[in-house]
Amino acid sequence: MSVPIELLIYGLVFVGVLVIVEGIYLTLFGKSISLNSKVNRRLDMMEKGKHRAEVMDTLRKEMNQHLQWKNFPVYSLLASKAQKAALAFTPAQLLMIMGGVSALAFAALTVGTSTALVVRAGISLAMGVGGVFFWVTTKANKRMSMIEEQLPDAIELMVRSLRVGHPFASAIQIVSREIADPLASEFGMIADEAQYGRDVGDALQEMAERLEMQDLRFLAVAVTIQQQSGGNLAEILDGLAKVIRARFRLFRRVKAITAEAKWSGKFLSGFPLIALVGINLLDPHYYDDVMDHPMFMTACVAVGVFLAANMFVMRMLVNIKV
Repeated sequence: MSVPIELLIYGLVFVGVLVIVEGIYLTLFGKSISLNSKVNRRLDMMEKGKHRAEVMDTLRKEMNQHLQWKNFPVYSLLASKAQKAALAFTPAQLLMIMGGVSALAFAALTVGTSTALVVRAGISLAMGVGGVFFWVTTKANKRMSMIEEQLPDAIELMVRSLRVGHPFASAIQIVSREIADPLASEFGMIADEAQYGRDVGDALQEMAERLEMQDLRFLAVAVTIQQQSGGNLAEILDGLAKVIRARFRLFRRVKAITAEAKWSGKFLSGFPLIALVGINLLDPHYYDDVMDHPMFMTACVAVGVFLAANMFVMRMLVNIKV
């Protein structure tokens, strides 16, 4: 029973790492910074008495601070994801959290398991770094998905504002007030920068490159071309919103078509591990007769390689670009 119990402990410790990181984040920075919050964080900060310049500086620092550590050996894995997630944690704080949760994981594994010191240290470090990386990746993916969903509505709101006579800078300001985060704070920062004299097209281009989002690049290019050549910006943006919505419809259709293949791949990849745990729970001595065989470890490694290859191939088959 030692193998499945230790596997269960490893899983619980990893889940605990994620809960601890999320708890620290919400404790330090409050619920308004959570992606589940309906509060427009930029407006919330201004309502609490902060000046517009101070709010803009805070948001800009959060959105750009992580790329400054891109060349740091360990943090290079997190820099791009943390930038897209716009985490309020500084890079130094994230590194300290990695070390802290790794130490907690080591203590938990020391109490709950009897594995060797080197194994416990390696697994604890992997849990600390991997847990923070998984948490940051989840935050980044969720934030980018929300921005992609909000963007067509934001562009259509700008189109309506332009058609009733508002200048483009005012249209962006309206978007920053009327829609929810995370896109509201992004556009709010652009509106604030425009108030201080920055070119709106340049600000949109910088946001598109920072978030690495193609639809935002289209928006930035459309605005820049209109500023240089003239034309009906409302009609251009209206067409862009329709194109983005059509891409979303196609993406969702592809997602529905490939859903069965994705779940089949997950099942085929996870079933051997579930079967291994189940067999050890039902009969802990099931593998005792073969564990001493010289080919046992080789076979285990081969099974792991085939499982990894299965996950890679299935992912490639269903990863259809739209």
